[in-house]
Amino acid sequence: MASEQPRIAIVIPARYGSTRLPGKPLADIAGKPMIQHVYERALEVAGVSTVVVATDDQRVADAVTQFGGKFVMTSADHPSGTDRLAEVMQHVDADVYINLQGDEPLVRPGDIETLAAGMASDVSVQIGTLCHAIDGQEANNPNTVKVVLAANGNALYFSRSPIPYPRDAQFAQFLKHVGVYAYRRQVLAEYSSLEQPMMEGAEKLEQLRLMYAGYRIRAYQVEPTGPGVDTPECLEEVRAIISGLGRPAKPSLADIRLVITDVDGVLTDGGIFYDGSGECLKRFHVRDGMGMRMLEENGVRVAVLSGRDSATLRKRVADLGIELCQFGVKDKLAACESLIAQAGVTAAQTVCIGDDSIDLPAFAACGMSYAVADAPSYVKAASTNVLATAGGHGAFRELADAILTAQGKASVLSTASGYAKVMAKMAQ
Repeated sequence: MASEQPRIAIVIPARYGSTRLPGKPLADIAGKPMIQHVYERALEVAGVSTVVVATDDQRVADAVTQFGGKFVMTSADHPSGTDRLAEVMQHVDADVYINLQGDEPLVRPGDIETLAAGMASDVSVQIGTLCHAIDGQEANNPNTVKVVLAANGNALYFSRSPIPYPRDAQFAQFLKHVGVYAYRRQVLAEYSSLEQPMMEGAEKLEQLRLMYAGYRIRAYQVEPTGPGVDTPECLEEVRAIISGLGRPAKPSLADIRLVITDVDGVLTDGGIFYDGSGECLKRFHVRDGMGMRMLEENGVRVAVLSGRDSATLRKRVADLGIELCQFGVKDKLAACESLIAQAGVTAAQTVCIGDDSIDLPAFAACGMSYAVADAPSYVKAASTNVLATAGGHGAFRELADAILTAQGKASVLSTASGYAKVMAKMAQ
């Protein structure tokens, strides 16, 4: 006799107080609050017995009531979304609870059906989630959580770092974790009593608490998903997609015409040395210098922007023939805008590379931004991309090579005939 199908409830957490986008659940998208878009897509999932919004704010509850949805008021003091889900369990009776984030208005009902079907077909699966393939560039972004799987689909580990580590340059198989979870009732009942391990605190990923406790998480692969809503820029992108305008084109390395680089921590390793006379000494990487000249000789301007000023720095920039530069800068936003104007390009055609908080205004001024591999986590989070190389060890060259490759000029890097076209003006 066939086993009885589990009762499945979809719970949509919706907090009003988002740091980066206050009132996010109520943001208007094509005439509806965002939470309504998520709720309606959840209703399309086959085999689900209940759909409910979990919120700690009356304004969200009122909006859900207005469009005819169901909600549960929960405490505002929950340390995690999973704890909030455990409270909902006291009011909504089910065998499996699917946690569907309230900032995913483009969620595909079919993906949730895949997750629900997986939980229904294998009772040994305690927790289910989703993942999809990504490229190496996205894998370097700490905002993108990666997962590696065992042969049976169970997660081996989740991380903000690129995993597995691509020691072989040809390796390009990465999986992005999609933050949708399905929990069996017993797991939720035990969650609040679980120890928070070191790795959860380090990665800021609550699913690692479950893995540390010995729970198995099965990940089901789906096609790449649409963007969620984390920032005002994401919201505008989703609005355009839902309104039928299509996904707005994002800046691409193929379009870059200006690279603005910081010095200390990017072109150098951040070390500052003084000789007996008090002169500041810095260690630059020769391959970065070659990258600058290759960009300049192939139609991409390079600008050097530094919060410091020294004879050593000016000598290095002069040796490389870089004409666009500003030293001793305090306001990097204004400085970037000035350099963009001098180069005769747009912000969308400009990429900035930095390593620390002082570079965040520069990131905001440019269409794209890259953080070096050893930048602090909060700087990486603010950048659009993260390099695999540390500052002072060829990070600029990594970006330069990527730009030339994206613009169809990889031959100047990889062939003698290509390099011969620019070699007369090369400098390291």
